[in-house]
Amino acid sequence: MSTKETADVHQQRTRVAIIGAGPAGLLLGHVLAARGIPFVVVEHRSREHVLGRVRAGVLEQSSVDVLAQLGLADGLRADGLVHGGILLQHESERFHVDFEELVGRTVTVYGQQRVQADLMAAHDTLGSEIVYGAAEVSPGHLDGRPVVRFTLDGEQHAVEADFLVGADGFHGVTKSLIPADLLAPSEREYDAAWLGVLADVPPSTDELIYALHRDGFAMHSMRSPSVSRLYVQVAPDERIEDWSDDRIWDALDTRLAVPGWRLQHGPITEKSITRMRSSVVSTMAHGRVFLVGDAGHIVPPTGAKGLNSAIADVAMLGEALAAESAGDDGPLATYSDRALERQWKVQQFSEYMTDLLHVPGSAVPAEEREFRYRSRLGRLRYIGGSRFAQQSVAEQYTGLAIR
Repeated sequence: MSTKETADVHQQRTRVAIIGAGPAGLLLGHVLAARGIPFVVVEHRSREHVLGRVRAGVLEQSSVDVLAQLGLADGLRADGLVHGGILLQHESERFHVDFEELVGRTVTVYGQQRVQADLMAAHDTLGSEIVYGAAEVSPGHLDGRPVVRFTLDGEQHAVEADFLVGADGFHGVTKSLIPADLLAPSEREYDAAWLGVLADVPPSTDELIYALHRDGFAMHSMRSPSVSRLYVQVAPDERIEDWSDDRIWDALDTRLAVPGWRLQHGPITEKSITRMRSSVVSTMAHGRVFLVGDAGHIVPPTGAKGLNSAIADVAMLGEALAAESAGDDGPLATYSDRALERQWKVQQFSEYMTDLLHVPGSAVPAEEREFRYRSRLGRLRYIGGSRFAQQSVAEQYTGLAIR
């Protein structure tokens, strides 16, 4: 399409165009709405698909604070499960890392689906312009400004904006506007994957359990007082069809076992395998184009940082856009540097927790596998006996400051 749109294209202008209606995109919309800044959100998935995705479930104290400041915390205050710590386990020994006692902070277990539903409902109340089911979404430039072109119900649309924000995930289209040599992501692939299940059974624990076992990592989390969320480490090339419910429960029983404690079983309602990788772009801004959340970085799930990192990005970018509208473009100019500085701290913690709790893959020679496993045991035993080590874990798990 030329720099001048054809007459049969539905055109509109707005201050900020957002691609992606997941939590990052919708939360940014709320930040802008609170400052009276016009925006349009464009999403290529249906509303039902976006709402149905099963993702993260642990909110940092920092994330809870952001949602509360925007008046979006009623649901999590009513139904979220506030946890004052986590349980770490190795070779049938389990110890508690007490966040409240160590750093005076907590985390809240509240599924991403619930966060998504809360954000959608709040936007419905605001009457925000959010386009779901947009086809052929294509970001570009028109007369020097960003534009988002898409097709809806067979008709072509173009949203021209002063700023474009990509909240469209790791495989999103917004990154195509940033030259490859500037984007230049740094990446790491892990030789492990998570097989995760939802089970209709009350949790067998009051706080999350992270366990290292010779067979591989296991985790016991929850979504509500009646629904458990559980994970086991598997090889990246495992097929979900090869894991029957009985096999999953057997693996969880073995890896989470400690004397005097029993894992309650129940019907498994969902199961999937998620491969683990880390990726961070070299810049999250180029001209009038900005990235937030998974569009700029992804982490392995061990440290519970994916959704929380997106919320931190949005808080920083939202305030920067508001400052620019008020005549101060300084925060916007430094957004990428500030976001990446925080993100690399998050990445190292996610990598630390992943390496700490997972056994090496089968490609590692037996002698080295044994060394790595025993080294991990040494780290866990050190954490268990050191208040300073536990304080570091607690500070990072509950969320670094958002600047």
